[in-house]
Formats: sequence, structure tokens, C-alpha cells
Amino acid sequence: MDKNLAIIYLSIFVGLLTFAVVNVFRQIFKTRKRESTLSRLRKKLEKEKGTAQEYYELAGIYSEKKLFSQAVALFQKAIKAAEEEGEEDCAPIYNGLGYVYFGQEQYDLAIRQYKEALKLKPDYVTALNNLGHAYERKKLTAQALQMYEEALKFAPNNQTAKRRAESLRRLVSA
Repeated sequence: MDKNLAIIYLSIFVGLLTFAVVNVFRQIFKTRKRESTLSRLRKKLEKEKGTAQEYYELAGIYSEKKLFSQAVALFQKAIKAAEEEGEEDCAPIYNGLGYVYFGQEQYDLAIRQYKEALKLKPDYVTALNNLGHAYERKKLTAQALQMYEEALKFAPNNQTAKRRAESLRRLVSA
């Protein structure tokens, strides 16, 4: 019996160790890919003017790294490049810029950018969720609830909007 128990414990340990090693390697490859993209885009954009997509991609990486001031400048360049290119779908760029302002706790600027994204794409659920979150931070509960409910119209299974809307309904009705 003791031998079987030791084998079970050893099997569990090996399984957990394997799981940990796989996750560590996945994170390493993800980080290497991001750093490689960062390096490639930075080098390219130092030499020549980039496309809206390239500025957007680099801004996203800076945003993930919480280098917000660099991200803001790149998102603004992405908007300018998109306008020059005649790009129609700038909503993700405005949403990204809003996200960066939100990360800096500049909620009014974030709200302005999310609204701009929604002007271009009214059914943009991510921007609706983000706008709701910004309104929550500004203690504008009714507006936040309205944004989450709007998001649920377009994506009824949106877990974030469901959870936040339920919470805010209780707050509003209390």
C-alpha cells in the first residue's frame, strides 16, 4: 500500500512539474516573440515612416509594458497614419489610446477616446466595456450601467458586462 501511495504522489508531482515547465516555456516564447516584434518595429520606424498598423502594434507593446507616454505618442501617430492612408476602421486605435489614458488614471481623456472609437464603430463591445469602466472610476454609475447594458445588446454573453451591470444595478436600486 505504501508503495502505491508513493507512486501516486510521485505521479502528481511529475504532473505538476510538467505543467509548470510547459507554462514557463510558453511565457518565454511569448516574451521572446513580443521583444522581437518590439525590436523589429522600433528599428523600422526609426528609419522610415510606418503604417497605421505598425504604429498601432508598437503602441500596443508599449502599453503592455506600461510605458504609457511612448504608447500615447505612437497611438497618435497611428491615428494620423490611418487618416493619411484613408483607413476606415480606426476604432481599435482610439480604444487603445483610451486604454493608455485609463492606465494613467486620466479618465476624462480615456472617456473621450472611447467615445471616439464608438462614434466610428457603435457596436464595438470592448470600447463599450472600457467606457463603462472609466465611468465607474469617475463614480458615474448610471452612465457606466448604460454602457454595460449597451454592450450586452451586442454581445449577450459578455461576462464582464453581465457581472458589472448586475453589480451596478444593485448599487443604483439601493
